Amino acid sequence: MKRIALAVAGLFVLAAGFTTPVAAEEKILKMSTTTSTESSGLLGVLLPAFEKDEGIKVKVIAKGTGAAIRDGIDGNVDVIFVHAIDREKDFVDKGFGTKRFAVMHNDFVLIGPATDPAGIKGLRNSAEAMKKIAAAQALFISRGDDSGTHTKEQELWAATRLSLVDHGLKLTKDGKETTVPAKKPADSDKWYVSIGQGMGKTITYADEKKAYALADRGTYISYKYGKTPAVDLEILSEGDELLANPYGLIPVNPAKHPHVQHDLAMTFANWLTSAKGQAVIAGFRLEGKQLFFPDVVK
Repeated sequence: MKRIALAVAGLFVLAAGFTTPVAAEEKILKMSTTTSTESSGLLGVLLPAFEKDEGIKVKVIAKGTGAAIRDGIDGNVDVIFVHAIDREKDFVDKGFGTKRFAVMHNDFVLIGPATDPAGIKGLRNSAEAMKKIAAAQALFISRGDDSGTHTKEQELWAATRLSLVDHGLKLTKDGKETTVPAKKPADSDKWYVSIGQGMGKTITYADEKKAYALADRGTYISYKYGKTPAVDLEILSEGDELLANPYGLIPVNPAKHPHVQHDLAMTFANWLTSAKGQAVIAGFRLEGKQLFFPDVVK
């Protein structure tokens, strides 16, 4: 009888051993996203709220928008969260993403030292501000990383109608070097500096050099009011429609990459655009300043 009881107990132990890993299996969503969502601190409040509600962890790969989109094209992630709307639409049109979900927006700002050697303070016309920076040959720090911010900078230089020259960006992916087409003002080697870094490092470097830079408002606010020591750079030009900065979330298409977790990506998309997710975005503030504005639930 004692042997039977021990055998039965052993079966229960074995059963527990087989069932425990399944019960404890974590749901992990892989997301490639622009550095601004991470550098601003938004993901630090957004993702814990999502995990609490849905039981899904998000593994974040933060990089420039161009590199994040390439992660989606290659099927390296389940979802991308980026801010270059024309490139996002192209990603979906070519079948790499199933749908673009409008999530939130803020805007880009031209920042620089209080001394403002180019005299752009108060200018609403961002192209005119960029022209004045070029005319003054004032030091300008470019992200130079094929990000959403760098894409916007390229749009601004084009809008100036200045003479531009090719300025290919050499980026390394999976150990292979590729060149991404880009342009910069002619004869700008002495004052135009491309550093190939994320938004936070670009703001920090511009601050050290007392230079101008293009930044998304969210990351700028984070580095101006949420860091110690704070950066000294000021917003000098803002408010132009050309500086609009919408963010979109796109699940990667399982028809292209069957291994992606489209169900988890859709759960995240639906939560992010729900009243709960939109409220977390709207409530994220630093020193009373709102960094992002929801696009679905106002």
